[in-house]
Amino acid sequence: MPRKFKPGDWVKVRGKLIGPKMQVLKYVPKKDLIFGLVDYDNYLECVWYKNGERHLKVFHQNKLIKTIETGGLFKTFLTHPKLSLT
Repeated sequence: MPRKFKPGDWVKVRGKLIGPKMQVLKYVPKKDLIFGLVDYDNYLECVWYKNGERHLKVFHQNKLIKTIETGGLFKTFLTHPKLSLT
């Protein structure tokens, strides 16, 4: 299965309305308990912040959707440039 995300992408959990916005860190290997095979291309480690605490969790890539808006710890405010006619 091809990789759907790259490190730095902003994602949310599919189907949850109140879920946190998370940033993809990396793909992690996960071993299948039944067959003993290692899967390198399906599981993502994601990070999000809540009340100043950092949370990490591993998700399957099919359970995540990419968000259009980016987020982060710091908010940036864009100011309109002042036009000068002189």
